[in-house]
Amino acid sequence: MKEPVTLEAIVSLCKRRGFVFPGSEIYGGLAGTFDYGPLGLTLKKNIEKLWWEQFVDIRDDMFGIDSAILMNPRVWEASGHAATFNDPLVTDVKTKKRYRADHLLEEAGIDPVGMSLEEIGAMLSEKDIKSPDGNSFSEPQQFNMMFKTSVGSVEGGEMPLYLRPETAQGMFVNFKNIIDSFHPKLPFGIAQIGRAFRNEIAPREFLFRVRELEIMEFEYFLQEKEWETAFEYWRVQIHAWFKMLGFEADDIKEVEVSGTDRAHYSKRTLDFYFKYPNGYKEIGGLAYRTDFDLTNHERESGQELHYLDPETNEKSVPHVIEPTFGLGRHVLAVLAKAYDEDELGGETRSVLRFSPKLAPIKAMVSPLLKNKPELVEKAREVRAQLRKIHPAIAWDDNGNIGKRYRRQDEIGTPWCITIDFDTLGETPELKDAVTLRDRDTGEQERLTVDEVAERMRIALA
Repeated sequence: MKEPVTLEAIVSLCKRRGFVFPGSEIYGGLAGTFDYGPLGLTLKKNIEKLWWEQFVDIRDDMFGIDSAILMNPRVWEASGHAATFNDPLVTDVKTKKRYRADHLLEEAGIDPVGMSLEEIGAMLSEKDIKSPDGNSFSEPQQFNMMFKTSVGSVEGGEMPLYLRPETAQGMFVNFKNIIDSFHPKLPFGIAQIGRAFRNEIAPREFLFRVRELEIMEFEYFLQEKEWETAFEYWRVQIHAWFKMLGFEADDIKEVEVSGTDRAHYSKRTLDFYFKYPNGYKEIGGLAYRTDFDLTNHERESGQELHYLDPETNEKSVPHVIEPTFGLGRHVLAVLAKAYDEDELGGETRSVLRFSPKLAPIKAMVSPLLKNKPELVEKAREVRAQLRKIHPAIAWDDNGNIGKRYRRQDEIGTPWCITIDFDTLGETPELKDAVTLRDRDTGEQERLTVDEVAERMRIALA
């Protein structure tokens, strides 16, 4: 029986092959921060591109923006984050290390949902839950997860600011701008992909829980009476998105969030969990935010944030459906789904079975021997022709051909194309044909360059 994929194996491959590196590594790193290497960045951009095409570009009712990370601090007061964006914190009384109290209970098999701080503290004490160093904890306290900074140059005269903990407010504060500039009809959405920052007490599980993250989401504005229909519509679209990424039905689990655990702005929330190596964990969500945000911003800013119906001439504050997708968590999910270990040609290999659309490198072109100028020249011609289909066509002439194949398997390249002496006409009936090798099966076939190009074109369409 095949061993299950481990997070440790994925982390090791990511570091070894240039997908993801620990942040500030030469200085010992910084917990909860990671740097994307060349292949990881391309994988992330491929996911972003596919998401943007699916939810924005092909739709006439979606408007994309890119809002500022720094916002007037009154935004976070109006949204409720200044008062409610908290997690329960406990401290090791001896080492002074900090921990998420709810995570400690979860690890002990206790569901903390709906518990007050007092109940969490009582449960930690009742179950005699200690720190990893074997020490007792302090009483739980609320810890606001927003990163605080300031703007200004005069000592004592700075304006306190926050690094945004979510991207949603950038879309709400631009609601009026979109209405005034584009005059959309309800329902319509405002979408963006952007960075958010959360002062996580205990970052963990690689890309899953970090302090600097990226979110793909949109706010879909509609009449209140339409919210249930729209909620179901977007639930189905989210499942279609996961299927597009190659996830299977049992990879995703829906979780209805109870009233005691929903965010302060939500009337209904569904969380979507992906089956990561460490179990089902949240990858995205779908929330009905009612008119909470626009109503609060209208009251606090003094600006009218109503929608004027052009047919009835009636004004109303729209309600909102919000689909949210964690980009880093998507990268980790795609890696986990693609990672495999098998045996090919009598050797064990690691392979990433990315779909062609998501693969960072689409194909690798290689001359059979790098010391034969005629092979190298022909291989470069073939690569130039295939790059007209997609620019991400790699070149590799280092080592024997088997090692080249293994390197490409490990980074998820779907096809390897080898130019040999038969391509040059040593065997007349094979002239101008190349060897195309399939990553998943290892099978090879002779095709013309035009046939290879057509196969790539279909797979990448």
